[in-house]
Amino acid sequence: MSRNRLTAAPEEGVVAALNHDGAGVVREAKTAFVAGALPGEKIRYQRTRRHRAYDEAQLLEVLEPSADRVTPRCAHFGVCGGCALQHLSPEAQIAAKARELVDNLARIGRVEPREWLPPLQGAPWAYRRRARLGVKYVLKRGEVLVGFRERAKPYIAALERCEILAPPMDGLIAPLKSLIGGLQARERIAQIEVAVADTVTVLVLRNLDTLGEADLAALAAFEDRYGVRIYLQPGNHDTVHALRGAPADLHYRLSEYGLEFAFQPTDFVQVNAAMNARLVARAIEALQIGPQDRVLDLFCGLGNFSLAIARTAREVVGIEGEAGLVARARANAARNGIENAVFHVADLTAADGGAVALAGGYTRVLLDPPRTGALEVLPRVAALGAERIVYVSCHPGTLARDLGVLCHDLGYRLLSAGVIDMFPHTNHVESIAVLERRT
Repeated sequence: MSRNRLTAAPEEGVVAALNHDGAGVVREAKTAFVAGALPGEKIRYQRTRRHRAYDEAQLLEVLEPSADRVTPRCAHFGVCGGCALQHLSPEAQIAAKARELVDNLARIGRVEPREWLPPLQGAPWAYRRRARLGVKYVLKRGEVLVGFRERAKPYIAALERCEILAPPMDGLIAPLKSLIGGLQARERIAQIEVAVADTVTVLVLRNLDTLGEADLAALAAFEDRYGVRIYLQPGNHDTVHALRGAPADLHYRLSEYGLEFAFQPTDFVQVNAAMNARLVARAIEALQIGPQDRVLDLFCGLGNFSLAIARTAREVVGIEGEAGLVARARANAARNGIENAVFHVADLTAADGGAVALAGGYTRVLLDPPRTGALEVLPRVAALGAERIVYVSCHPGTLARDLGVLCHDLGYRLLSAGVIDMFPHTNHVESIAVLERRT
């Protein structure tokens, strides 16, 4: 047994809060994190694993349930690690995420906005259009597993369907298990990457070996039966190719701006189509763009914000580190007849990354960095003297850190901030912050 494993007697306690992983926090002699417990509940729990500052614990019984507790819709909740909060009402979920943003801004960034924006919420089910599913053939069980990892374990959860995946993927887990289980190469399929576009769904199978004719025929029959497109990936991303025929035309629309975005099956796009449209609208409203404004979009991806900005601004310049996404951004500008959008490839974490584009004059800046934040580029952004910055974040901790730098060291003040429910039922916190330059 690991020295960190505990064999402890059951305890009772009251849950004070949720941690960043969605577990209940019990603050007794030593803090315990209890998966499945909710704030305000009195529970019986048992400590199972020791850490320096806290223990992990198993929920044994809810003695006094929270009024916000609901019955999880998914039969796999509690085992599958894809969701952490299905037992909490959607209204209470977004309130908890808003509190996490408030706490991070105060504790890490030492900042508070003048105004808290109302949360953006949408449909809590069948929303996820991008996902990466693990695949494993378990010889002892004679069964193929397809799904997300189990909660706090490296194993793939034994799923039959998924309530958060967008149609038709929500109902294709069981058929995929049957398909792969019947392949000769069933032990050599490692994962399935899912991309649900507006008119077609693509499944990218990571095949570790070349597939034989019988397996290829089985995949083609699955395509025909379920109306999806299958791609194979025998190596790195450059090896991704359609099983048969021409590549699929994957695209999504931002109807408010008359835009259509093409993307590749493994490209990053926001997982929640409806919330992405609302996020873009909120960001553009916050930027307060006029026809004379020149806007800089950093970490621009395939142009999700840039092209909508271009509908109003004099010019938008986008910078992104991945060359493939920049190529897609340029193609999407042409696809939509947009001529006032310019895109560059640059590593914004490098000292001279984006030097040419960052030398221009801009009145507005949009930041949409990865989870690691935008710390390295902030001094160069501030030196541009832009009147307004809108920062879209997928990690409240790095957002808080960066807002602290912008406000305390680089001459900006925080006007507003709020959360967007991009990932219902998960502990993921998407947020937006609006800053203006101090005069």
